[in-house]
Amino acid sequence: MISQAERSLIAAIHDTPTKVCLVITGAGTSAISALFAVSGASRTVIDAQVPYSRSALDDYVGAAAEQHVSKTEAALMATRAYRRAGELSDSDGSLNHLVGLSCTAAIATDRVRRGENRAHIAWHDGERTSTISIVFKKGARDRDGEEAVCKALILNALAEACGVEAAIAPKLLEGENVERSDH
Repeated sequence: MISQAERSLIAAIHDTPTKVCLVITGAGTSAISALFAVSGASRTVIDAQVPYSRSALDDYVGAAAEQHVSKTEAALMATRAYRRAGELSDSDGSLNHLVGLSCTAAIATDRVRRGENRAHIAWHDGERTSTISIVFKKGARDRDGEEAVCKALILNALAEACGVEAAIAPKLLEGENVERSDH
Protein backbone atom coordinates (compact mmCIF):
# COMPACT_ATOMS: atom_id res chain seq x y z
CA MET A 1 0.00 0.00 0.00
CA ILE A 2 1.37 3.40 -0.92
CA SER A 3 0.21 6.82 0.22
CA GLN A 4 -1.09 9.52 -2.09
CA ALA A 5 2.12 11.53 -1.45
CA GLU A 6 4.21 8.53 -2.51
CA ARG A 7 1.99 7.96 -5.55
CA SER A 8 2.41 11.60 -6.65
CA LEU A 9 6.18 11.55 -6.14
CA ILE A 10 6.56 8.29 -8.06
CA ALA A 11 4.39 9.60 -10.92
CA ALA A 12 6.69 12.64 -11.14
CA ILE A 13 9.73 10.32 -11.18
CA HIS A 14 8.17 8.24 -13.98
CA ASP A 15 7.57 11.43 -15.98
CA THR A 16 11.31 12.19 -16.17
CA PRO A 17 13.69 10.73 -18.78
CA THR A 18 15.81 9.11 -16.03
CA LYS A 19 16.23 5.35 -16.06
CA VAL A 20 17.47 3.50 -12.99
CA CYS A 21 18.98 0.25 -11.86
CA LEU A 22 18.32 -0.39 -8.18
CA VAL A 23 20.18 -2.67 -5.80
CA ILE A 24 18.72 -3.05 -2.34
CA THR A 25 19.71 -5.27 0.56
CA GLY A 26 18.68 -5.47 4.19
CA ALA A 27 15.70 -3.11 3.89
CA GLY A 28 13.97 -0.88 1.37
CA THR A 29 12.51 -3.47 -0.96
CA SER A 30 9.11 -1.86 -0.46
CA ALA A 31 10.43 1.05 -2.56
CA ILE A 32 10.75 -1.34 -5.51
CA SER A 33 7.13 -2.45 -5.03
CA ALA A 34 6.01 1.17 -4.76
CA LEU A 35 7.73 2.09 -8.04
CA PHE A 36 5.85 -0.74 -9.77
CA ALA A 37 2.54 0.17 -8.11
CA VAL A 38 2.34 3.39 -10.13
CA SER A 39 1.84 3.24 -13.89
CA GLY A 40 4.94 4.18 -15.86
CA ALA A 41 7.52 2.01 -14.11
CA SER A 42 8.68 0.64 -17.47
CA ARG A 43 9.86 4.17 -18.37
CA THR A 44 11.96 4.36 -15.20
CA VAL A 45 13.14 0.97 -13.95
CA ILE A 46 15.70 -0.94 -15.99
CA ASP A 47 16.52 -3.52 -13.33
CA ALA A 48 16.09 -4.17 -9.62
CA GLN A 49 18.35 -6.54 -7.69
CA VAL A 50 18.09 -7.81 -4.11
CA PRO A 51 21.40 -9.56 -3.32
CA TYR A 52 20.52 -10.46 0.26
CA SER A 53 23.28 -12.84 1.38
CA ARG A 54 26.87 -11.70 1.92
CA SER A 55 28.09 -13.84 -0.98
CA ALA A 56 25.41 -12.47 -3.32
CA LEU A 57 26.30 -8.88 -2.39
CA ASP A 58 30.04 -9.54 -2.73
CA ASP A 59 29.35 -11.01 -6.18
CA TYR A 60 27.23 -8.00 -7.15
CA VAL A 61 29.89 -5.40 -6.26
CA GLY A 62 32.81 -7.62 -7.29
CA ALA A 63 34.62 -7.59 -3.94
CA ALA A 64 34.25 -8.75 -0.36
CA ALA A 65 33.38 -5.82 1.89
CA GLU A 66 34.73 -5.34 5.38
CA GLN A 67 31.39 -3.82 6.39
CA HIS A 68 28.30 -4.37 4.25
CA VAL A 69 26.09 -1.78 5.93
CA SER A 70 28.21 1.32 5.36
CA LYS A 71 28.40 4.48 3.26
CA THR A 72 31.31 2.95 1.37
CA GLU A 73 29.35 -0.17 0.47
CA ALA A 74 26.29 1.90 -0.53
CA ALA A 75 28.48 4.01 -2.85
CA LEU A 76 30.05 0.88 -4.39
CA MET A 77 26.63 -0.65 -4.91
CA ALA A 78 25.27 2.53 -6.55
CA THR A 79 28.28 2.79 -8.86
CA ARG A 80 27.89 -0.86 -9.88
CA ALA A 81 24.16 -0.31 -10.46
CA TYR A 82 25.00 2.71 -12.66
CA ARG A 83 27.39 0.59 -14.75
CA ARG A 84 24.66 -2.04 -15.00
CA ALA A 85 22.21 0.62 -16.20
CA GLY A 86 24.67 1.46 -18.99
CA GLU A 87 25.07 -2.21 -19.90
CA LEU A 88 21.32 -2.83 -20.02
CA SER A 89 20.14 0.50 -21.40
CA ASP A 90 18.26 0.39 -24.66
CA SER A 91 19.11 4.02 -25.34
CA ASP A 92 21.37 5.37 -28.06
CA GLY A 93 24.45 4.23 -26.13
CA SER A 94 24.60 7.46 -24.15
CA LEU A 95 24.83 7.31 -20.39
CA ASN A 96 22.70 10.45 -20.04
CA HIS A 97 19.77 10.15 -17.66
CA LEU A 98 20.98 6.89 -16.13
CA VAL A 99 21.20 6.36 -12.38
CA GLY A 100 22.35 3.58 -10.10
CA LEU A 101 20.60 3.64 -6.74
CA SER A 102 21.39 1.48 -3.72
CA CYS A 103 20.32 0.83 -0.17
CA THR A 104 22.14 -1.28 2.38
CA ALA A 105 20.56 -1.54 5.79
CA ALA A 106 20.43 -3.38 9.09
CA ILE A 107 17.03 -2.87 10.67
CA ALA A 108 14.94 -4.39 13.46
CA THR A 109 15.09 -8.17 13.35
CA ASP A 110 13.97 -11.24 15.28
CA ARG A 111 17.41 -11.90 16.76
CA VAL A 112 19.85 -9.98 18.93
CA ARG A 113 22.25 -8.04 16.73
CA ARG A 114 25.22 -6.10 17.95
CA GLY A 115 25.58 -2.65 16.52
CA GLU A 116 23.18 0.00 15.38
CA ASN A 117 20.07 -0.27 13.26
CA ARG A 118 20.99 1.87 10.28
CA ALA A 119 20.59 2.45 6.57
CA HIS A 120 22.75 3.97 3.84
CA ILE A 121 21.21 4.98 0.53
CA ALA A 122 23.34 6.15 -2.39
CA TRP A 123 22.84 7.16 -5.98
CA HIS A 124 25.39 7.60 -8.75
CA ASP A 125 24.83 9.32 -12.10
CA GLY A 126 28.25 9.03 -13.70
CA GLU A 127 29.46 12.37 -12.38
CA ARG A 128 28.83 12.20 -8.65
CA THR A 129 27.70 9.95 -5.86
CA SER A 130 25.35 11.17 -3.14
CA THR A 131 24.85 9.23 0.06
CA ILE A 132 22.24 9.61 2.78
CA SER A 133 22.49 7.76 6.05
CA ILE A 134 20.39 7.28 9.14
CA VAL A 135 20.99 5.59 12.47
CA PHE A 136 17.69 4.45 13.92
CA LYS A 137 16.81 4.71 17.58
CA LYS A 138 17.22 0.99 18.27
CA GLY A 139 14.14 -0.67 19.73
CA ALA A 140 11.88 2.35 19.19
CA ARG A 141 10.21 0.96 16.05
CA ASP A 142 9.40 -2.44 14.68
CA ARG A 143 10.76 -3.72 11.36
CA ASP A 144 7.82 -2.29 9.39
CA GLY A 145 8.42 1.16 10.87
CA GLU A 146 12.11 1.17 9.96
CA GLU A 147 11.28 -0.24 6.50
CA ALA A 148 8.85 2.66 5.94
CA VAL A 149 11.60 5.19 6.69
CA CYS A 150 13.97 3.38 4.31
CA LYS A 151 11.31 3.43 1.58
CA ALA A 152 10.76 7.18 1.98
CA LEU A 153 14.51 7.88 1.89
CA ILE A 154 14.99 5.71 -1.22
CA LEU A 155 12.11 7.39 -3.06
CA ASN A 156 13.44 10.83 -2.06
CA ALA A 157 16.94 9.92 -3.27
CA LEU A 158 15.55 8.71 -6.59
CA ALA A 159 13.45 11.87 -6.94
CA GLU A 160 16.56 13.98 -6.36
CA ALA A 161 18.54 11.95 -8.90
CA CYS A 162 15.71 12.53 -11.40
CA GLY A 163 15.61 16.28 -10.73
CA VAL A 164 12.20 16.09 -9.03
CA GLU A 165 11.99 18.63 -6.21
CA ALA A 166 9.11 17.05 -4.29
CA ALA A 167 9.92 14.75 -1.39
CA ILE A 168 8.20 12.62 1.22
CA ALA A 169 8.87 13.50 4.84
CA PRO A 170 10.16 10.35 6.54
CA LYS A 171 8.73 9.84 10.03
CA LEU A 172 11.87 10.38 12.09
CA LEU A 173 11.97 10.07 15.84
CA GLU A 174 13.55 12.56 18.20
CA GLY A 175 17.32 12.18 17.97
CA GLU A 176 17.27 10.62 14.48
CA ASN A 177 18.95 12.60 11.73
CA VAL A 178 19.52 12.01 8.06
CA GLU A 179 23.14 12.74 7.15
CA ARG A 180 24.16 13.52 3.60
CA SER A 181 27.44 13.46 1.74
CA ASP A 182 28.30 14.08 -1.90
CA HIS A 183 31.44 12.84 -3.62
